[in-house]
Amino acid sequence: MSKLIVSLSPHAHGDESVEKNMYGVIIALIPTLLISFLYFGIGSFIVCTSSVLACMFFEWAIAKYMLHRKPTLTDGSAIITGILLGLNLPSNLPVWMVIIGALVAIGLGKMCYGGLGQNLFNPAIVGRCFLLVSFPAAMTSWPVIGQTDSYIDAETGATPLSVMKTAIQTGDTSVLERLPDSLDLLLGNMGNGFGAGTIGEACALTLLLGLAFMLWKKIITWHIPVSIIATVFVCSLLLHLANPIYANPIQVILSGGLMLGAIFMATDYVTSPMTPQGQIIYSVGIGLLTIVIRNWGSYPEGMSFAILIMNAFTPLINNYCKPRRFGEQPQAK
Repeated sequence: MSKLIVSLSPHAHGDESVEKNMYGVIIALIPTLLISFLYFGIGSFIVCTSSVLACMFFEWAIAKYMLHRKPTLTDGSAIITGILLGLNLPSNLPVWMVIIGALVAIGLGKMCYGGLGQNLFNPAIVGRCFLLVSFPAAMTSWPVIGQTDSYIDAETGATPLSVMKTAIQTGDTSVLERLPDSLDLLLGNMGNGFGAGTIGEACALTLLLGLAFMLWKKIITWHIPVSIIATVFVCSLLLHLANPIYANPIQVILSGGLMLGAIFMATDYVTSPMTPQGQIIYSVGIGLLTIVIRNWGSYPEGMSFAILIMNAFTPLINNYCKPRRFGEQPQAK
């Protein structure tokens, strides 16, 4: 029987840490936050700031008074949850609803499992889906870009995803002519009274900049975001070729929360698979579910629900895609 011998110290150590990666994600989110303040003004600032402060407060309070342990606000995870929750909300959502979403995200989505590293589902998506189910009217009223001095009374409009949904339901391909072109979707230049969707959906370009930064810093790998986007692109292309009532794939991947979800939500360390093979399986599942929900479900958007569903499969995927242990001998066939 072969033995694995571990030498005495000193050993080589990496410079990775939870705090470093968390704050790296926060830096990657800065361009999206800044463009949201430019596009939505005071509404975006109020919603995102309220979300971050509420998430930090609830994590501190639950850790201190319910779990009776030292709060760990400095690791940055509560800040990220707050930012991502805020970016997943409309810029005209009342503060009290934002606070409820933060309570559910931190209390139900994270701390009830024991805190960072133990949650099964992405906390920000848990908070967002709870608000969507509980307050559907408020969560589907999308302010038009450019109303920087308005908040609750902001003018709202249809989103590109709702136009795509209308084309599918009516079978009228002329409806798709209202959609902004691909460059406008990339930059967030909706025009024609379109609502932009959630705060974080406004500009795909800033999300791609965040992706480039995280890949450069090796905070994440390419497997999850690229696999999700590629799956949605291929499925959308096949549907578009089969029937023109389905929008072209470029417009599909640049619309809604696909980029935000693929880059910043699905890549959560805790709730995504550990191995590259598992990450690809997980990502293809998210892409397929997103297409199914968007085109044939009740909601125009399906990214959040798709990620939650695949979060539940992550333990099974991890079990199926176990890497071979170091020194383990392959089993004889």
